[in-house]
Amino acid sequence: MLSVLIETMNDGEGLARTLSSLVGAAVEGVVREVVVCDRGSTDATAAVADHAGCTFIANADIAAGIRRAKGDWLLLLEPGARLEGDWMAAVLDHAATATMPACFSRSRAHRAPFLSRLVGRPGPLADGLVISKRQAAALARPGGDASALARGLAMRRLRAEISPAPRKA
Repeated sequence: MLSVLIETMNDGEGLARTLSSLVGAAVEGVVREVVVCDRGSTDATAAVADHAGCTFIANADIAAGIRRAKGDWLLLLEPGARLEGDWMAAVLDHAATATMPACFSRSRAHRAPFLSRLVGRPGPLADGLVISKRQAAALARPGGDASALARGLAMRRLRAEISPAPRKA
C-alpha cells in the first residue's frame, strides 16, 4: 500500500529513529517497504538500513527511489522524523479519498514559537509528505532531491502528528 522513502547523507542515527516509528505500520501491513536513497554516506547508514530490512540505494537521487517503490502512495520523511499517534488511519483515509499531496501536523511539543514561525521557515519535508507515486514521478527531476520535490506543493494537512527531525548544526 504505502512505500516510505527516506533520503540520507550520514544520517544513520536519525534513520534508526525514523524506522522505529514505522514498525507498527509495517506489522499492520500499511507500510509495504522502506526505500533509503543514500547520497553518499560514510557512516553506518547502510548498515542501519540493511538491519531494518530496507531497500538501500547507494548514490541515488529521489527519482531512483520513486522508480524502485512498489506502493501506489509514497511517504517521504527526513531521517530523524518520528510519526506519532494514529497516523496510519489518517494516511489510509487520505489515500482512499484524496488525490492531492498531504503533510502531517507538527506535534505540540515541537511547534516553534509564533515569532519564529513568521521569520524562519522549516524545510519542505519537515512535516513529511504523502503523495501518489504517479504525481511524485511526474514532479521528480533527475539529480533532484526530496526537498525539491516537495517545495511549493499545495498540501492538505492531516490530522496526525509528526515530530520533525532535529535541525542539523
